[in-house]
Order: sequence, then structure tokens, then C-alpha cells
Amino acid sequence: MAFTDFKSADQVQKADQVRYEDKNFITFTPKALPDYFVREFEFNRENFDVFGSEASRCEAIIYPILREACKSFIQEYSLWSHKSIAADEILTGTPDYVVAKRSQLGKNVLDFPLVLVAEAKQNDFVRGWGQCLAEMVAAQRLNGNTVLPVYGIVTDGEIWQFGRLVESVFTKNLSRATIDRLEEVYGAVFKLIELSVSLDCQCDSLAKSEEPHDR
Repeated sequence: MAFTDFKSADQVQKADQVRYEDKNFITFTPKALPDYFVREFEFNRENFDVFGSEASRCEAIIYPILREACKSFIQEYSLWSHKSIAADEILTGTPDYVVAKRSQLGKNVLDFPLVLVAEAKQNDFVRGWGQCLAEMVAAQRLNGNTVLPVYGIVTDGEIWQFGRLVESVFTKNLSRATIDRLEEVYGAVFKLIELSVSLDCQCDSLAKSEEPHDR
């Protein structure tokens, strides 16, 4: 069963016994973007129909924002576009975007997924969250650590919604960001990546401290 076969978050919840709650776990603090990015972004929005199709939203809106947010973490974390993942025969498919650790095997190998991004195709956020939560559950299994949060974003380019999976609890952020406040969208995406990276580093440090030492 592919990720896209899940029609809603509650379908994933029932299949994997995930509890739902909605509350704000991140705040949308505006973060300034580089001038070159803003100029290019505004040029595209003013001169092209960037919301006219799913492909144009991905190419002109979603991917550039994710790419810019990932630059600050590029030494150890990277952004993958349409990279297949599989936790088992059911939880398998191709997320639209994944932020994950860089593997020691090379930039073409995806390591632990931290942030999963799904496009709300035809502005269908219910189905978008079904796909995204299924991807988050798969990522959690691949990570092998249920305490390490896995974050999700569902967006149609204009509206950006955020979620978090920790152990068996899925939290959907009550507030959402909109593209007319570009710096809030960017700040939220950046914060999400920053949170997941910092917590991942803490888990690594804890794991190393618990390793047996030679006597």
C-alpha cells in the first residue's frame, strides 16, 4: 500500500494506533531571507502563473523555500526530492520531499529521515495529511527511535501546515502559515528543521554516552 493510498490521517491512525492531538508546538517567528532569494521569488510570482499547476507550485514555491532552509544545515543534512522510502510492504512510496541526514556512503544515499513534506494536491489537505502521516510513521520505523520526533509539512504552496510524530502521538499545529507572509513561512520551515536536527544531535550524544567503555 503506497503512501498516497491513505486518504486521511485517521486512516493511518487506525492502522498504526496513533493518537491525535492539535496544539501549537512551533511559533511562526519571521526569519529574513537573503535579498537574492526574495528578488527571484517575487519575479517568479509577478511574471509567471506559479499556482497554475502542481508542478509549478513545487518548482517555483515549495522546493526553493525548502532548499534555502536546508542550506544552513548542509554539512550533515540534505534535501531529497521524490526519493523512495520503505519501512515494510505497506508503508512504502515516494514522499514529495525529505529532509534527512547525510549518509557516509554519499549524497545519493538517504539516512535517517527527519522531516517529510507532502504537497496537498488539488488543495486536498485531508488526503495530504493521510499521505504525510503515513510517511512520518515509515520514517519513525526507519529511524529506529520512537522518541526522536519526526516532523511533517503539508502545503499547496499558499498554505503551510505542520505536524509532529513522537512515539505514538501525532500533533498537528493549530496555527498555519501562508505565503503572503513569506518570512513567517520560511521561519517556520527553518525552525522545524532546526528543532529536528538539534534533537537528533542530542540523541546521538546520549547514545554515545551510553556505549560501554573499555576497562
